[in-house]
Amino acid sequence: MHHAAIRRVLFFILPFAFLVLPLDLSSEEIPWEWSGVDKIIVIGDLHGDYESFIRILKGTEVIDPDLHWAAGKAHFVQMGDIMDRGDDARKILDDLMRLEKEAAAAGGMVHVLLGNHEELNLTGIVFSSNLDYVTLDQFIKFLPDGYRKKQEEALTKKLLKPSARDRGKSPRTVIDEFWKALRINPSVQRLYLLNFNEQYGPWLRRLNVAIKINDIVFVHGGIGEKYSKWGLKEINDRYRSELATIWREFQSPNLQSSFRPGNLPPSIVYRGDSPLWYRELARVPEEDLEEELDMILETLAAKAMVIAHTPRIPSSPKDMQRFGGRVWIVDTGISRAYGGPASALIILDGYFNVWGVGDENDKRDDRARLDLRRAGTGHPDPVPAGR
Repeated sequence: MHHAAIRRVLFFILPFAFLVLPLDLSSEEIPWEWSGVDKIIVIGDLHGDYESFIRILKGTEVIDPDLHWAAGKAHFVQMGDIMDRGDDARKILDDLMRLEKEAAAAGGMVHVLLGNHEELNLTGIVFSSNLDYVTLDQFIKFLPDGYRKKQEEALTKKLLKPSARDRGKSPRTVIDEFWKALRINPSVQRLYLLNFNEQYGPWLRRLNVAIKINDIVFVHGGIGEKYSKWGLKEINDRYRSELATIWREFQSPNLQSSFRPGNLPPSIVYRGDSPLWYRELARVPEEDLEEELDMILETLAAKAMVIAHTPRIPSSPKDMQRFGGRVWIVDTGISRAYGGPASALIILDGYFNVWGVGDENDKRDDRARLDLRRAGTGHPDPVPAGR
């Protein structure tokens, strides 16, 4: 994510008014903390790469060959950024929504966290941020069914009876130009955003931004000193409140194309130091942030933090660790957009193991069984939390 470009959009083009309104889910406490969990499987940014998503879930035995939940009472955490850069975010969302129910029935849990790319799509500024984030296939798949079918019919006629301008062009060129013209049309962008929000927004806006399982915090970007003082409950509640406000304003009939409401900036949505955008735990030299990390973890009553958001293509599990194993980075560039390994972090009885990194046999196949004592660690002893 090009943060400088996003900041220009957010603070000069798209300010919002956040009304003092009750949270839609205020009557329902959504849990954000769990303890006594023996096994946690974690995967990072997917960016629409459905094949890698399924490969990881099969390889770590989260699902069976028929794609149903097979992990029993384990907890599975997807760290956000399902959307953008790739083509099949919708298929991933559909599977996760189904697996969430199957896991609960088996005594396990699926935790899907919001990422900054879900935020961009939920709040309607993804096209203003970077048009190329929304691939043509993703754009088409989230259009309303009726509208999409009409456009497909128009495209078929265009291919059967090409205009003088289209003669000599390959069918693929004509198809791409047709959909690209719609993708830059503000009115069609709004159709995409409304349909995405109507179909998936109710589920996505319920999700947590940050959770704690046992004594480990999981969050897409990271939590710095400022937001650590809020606590995880306030972080999650504030995100839900602000996203709900944005959605109410987005539905205004006066907004015919792109989203331009309000006067005041939000307190957490879009903020460069917020948990969805924060990168310092992945980038700042460790010696410069050691004391601050100590304070952050103490404030959150945690021993370690697992983050994503900042791609780091590892050659060994050590490349995924910072601060002596107190911070783990699980954005290993899984998506084809980055070309990194299909990987997962597996936390078993407090020990951190890596699947898919550092072991050629684990990288891109579906193994029948997984030896958690050795998977991807390069040595027989797993790494304890916070070492």
